[in-house]
Parts: sequence; C-alpha cells; structure tokens
Amino acid sequence: MCRRWFLVLAACACFLAARVDTCADASDSSRTIGLARVDITPSYPVRLSGYAARTTEYTGVVSHIYVRALAFGGQGEEPAVVLSVENCGVPGHLRNEVAQRLQKKAGLKPERFAVCSTHTHSAPWLSGYLSNLFGGPLPADQQQRVERYTKEMADAMEKAALEALADLRPGKLTHGWTKADFAANRRTPGGPVDHAVPVLFITGADGNVRGVWATYACHCTTMTSIFNVVCGDWAGFAMSELETKYPGAVALVSIGCGADSNPNPRPGEDLARGHGHGLATNVLSAWKGERRPVSGKLVCRTKEVALPYDKLPTREEWQQLAADTNAASKFTASHARMQLARLDAGQALPTSLPYLLQTWTLGKDLAFVFLPGEVVVDYSLRLKRELDTQRLWVNAYANDVPCYIPSERILKEGGYEGGLAMIYYDRPARFAPGIEDLIVRGVRDLLPAEFTAKAK
Repeated sequence: MCRRWFLVLAACACFLAARVDTCADASDSSRTIGLARVDITPSYPVRLSGYAARTTEYTGVVSHIYVRALAFGGQGEEPAVVLSVENCGVPGHLRNEVAQRLQKKAGLKPERFAVCSTHTHSAPWLSGYLSNLFGGPLPADQQQRVERYTKEMADAMEKAALEALADLRPGKLTHGWTKADFAANRRTPGGPVDHAVPVLFITGADGNVRGVWATYACHCTTMTSIFNVVCGDWAGFAMSELETKYPGAVALVSIGCGADSNPNPRPGEDLARGHGHGLATNVLSAWKGERRPVSGKLVCRTKEVALPYDKLPTREEWQQLAADTNAASKFTASHARMQLARLDAGQALPTSLPYLLQTWTLGKDLAFVFLPGEVVVDYSLRLKRELDTQRLWVNAYANDVPCYIPSERILKEGGYEGGLAMIYYDRPARFAPGIEDLIVRGVRDLLPAEFTAKAK
C-alpha cells in the first residue's frame, strides 16, 4: 500500500514539474541549437529608412545594430535558420539572394530559412525597399552608399547564418508567455492591439540560457523622424539588455502584427530604452513562470498566394497625377511617374502581389507563422481565435516587407494602412477586398490540423 502511494505521489510530482517546465528531460536530447550575432552598424554616412521627412544622411549612432541568428538542427533532420535583422525592412530580393547563397554553401533549403525585420526606423535604407520613400531618386553619391550598405547587409546575413550553423550544439527549448503594455492602436484610441509576447528559451547542456527569442506586435518607432541617428529602438534595447542579463547569450526580437500599433508614449531615446527595458524585464519573468518543453521534428512549409490589387488607374490618370506640381502631391506625382516609366518601357503593371506564407512546426508543441509585410493586428487576433492560441506564434515583417497588409476592416475604413501607404511602397493600387481570407486560409492550409483551436 505504501509503495502504491509512493508511485502515485512520484507521478504527480513529475506532472507538476513538467507543467512548469522543468522536467527538461522531456525535451529531446538530440536537439542542437546554434546562435550568432554580427554587427551591421554603418561605418560611413548613409540615408536612414522609415521616415520621408529626413533629408540628410545620419548624424550619429545611439546604439549599434545587429543581425542575430538562431539555427535549429539535430534529430537527424535538416537544419533551419531564422534571422532577426535590425532594419526597417529587408526586401524579398535580399532575403532570396541570401537564401540561395546558404543553399549553395550549407545545403539550407529556402523554406528552412526565415528573415524577420525589427522594423526600426533608425537603420540604413536598403535598395529595393520602400522605393518611393523620398519622392524621387537620391543624389548619385548617396545612392552609391545605399547600394554599398545593401551588399554588406547580404554578406552580414549570410555570415550570421553560417556562424549559427557552425555553432550547433546540444540544447533544449522551452516556450513561455508574457505581456508588454506599450503598444497602442494608432488609428483608433482604445482600438485593438495584441499585447501577448511569446518567448522561446534556449538552454545548453549545462542548463544555462544560451539564447532567447521573443515577439511583440508594435511599430519600432519610439525614435521618430526628429532623430536622424542609428538606433535599434525598443527592440534593440530589449535584445541588448537580455544579452547583458544572460552573459554570452544571443537574444532575438521579432515584430508581430503591429502595423497599426505605435509605442506609447513617444518620442524619445529614454522612452525607447524604457520600452525595451519593460519588454526585457517581462521576458526575464517568463523564465520563472510556466514554461513548456518544446521537442519534435521541425517541419517547414511555404506557400505563395497572389493578393489582387484593386482597379488600376489608366495611363491618362497616371499622367494627370504625374503632372501635379503641388508640393503636397510630391509623393503621388513621383509614384505616378514610376508607373508611367514602366508603361513606356513596354511593361505591364502587376495586378497582384506575390505573397510568401511560411510556417514552421516543432512537433505538436509549437507553430511559427511568418507573414511578409506590415501586417495589421486583426490578422494575429483572428488566427488566435481560429487556431490554438497557446501553441501559435505569429511573426510579421518576415522574409519581405512589400507594403502594408490591411484586414477587411481596415480596407473598408481606408486611411494610411488601408491604401494610402501604397504610393511610398511603389505599388500600383490598393488591395482588392478578400485578401484577409486568402492569407488566413493559406496559413491554415500550411498548418497541421492538430493546431486548430478545437484540437487543443
């Protein structure tokens, strides 16, 4: 009888320990993890991205910026790498170039490579991103430095990925949740936001934290256009603080569906540091909270869908827009001239946007979703309603930042995120209704059925 009660109590103890994570032995011991960090702070003058109001190259450096890499391996499976890049937006052509290099040099398949931009508006402009940001071409010498930095960025991304792959060693993964509270809906006071922060902890064979990855749905714009300096903003400060708290570790931050959320309050360097400190503090608290072991084979899938544009203007309408000399119409006129140049070259304007959906699943424990573009909060909230919130991790600004991705609600409401921003991104028209269902259906097609809300 005593022996029976002892076995029952022992089983209960193991269950409780697993629930708060700690039966770490439940994780597959054959998992290997690699981490790396490469400095991408420019050493020469270059124009910064994110704000059209800036008219000169940057004037100083508040904080260094980095590419950080997390590589997964082991269990007899092929490796995978995710990058967190401190930049406003890594364009798809750059991600694809690096993916091709990594496939050639390391055998890394493109679907097993993901790039997340932190969307800081205080990092250098990259060629091929936000093409109409300044309402016309830069001076030739400035454009040359943008091209130089873009090439160096590709090299740095490749280097970080290869170093993380070379660093693969036994480790364990645990997943937890926390919250942050500084995101505020910038379209509607009190409007929808997503304050949830998923966190992945990577520990080594000695049990010490080697890496951390967290995502929060908020613009990285505490440092507004009045600051013409290089800075990682709140995401950069959060990563730096976590790396200080965990000596020798690498911390990644990516951005969720926060295209219509701004940091609040702002602007200011002290506020950016404060937001970063708040996020880092909450991530540290997640280590002490409930965490679940993450194991299982890493399965990576991609699917491209076409997001249709609404009706395009005619050539005559483009000509009228291009002829507008009103200073307030500078960007609209520049945008129209770009479309006319394509038509004059015999090119047909695109009627849809190629949109790459990507999912990674770790067994039945965790599902990552990577969505390109500036994705509004409605997407993460809807996906969390339809899928299992506790096992779903949604990243935006991933693999490409081609434009804003509005929901049906925001398409109807209009405004900047609903269509006006398309002129800065050099897209021929706003999106047609129906893109939200296309994207959500595509994500659901990529994820196994066990990740639906009913299959918890």
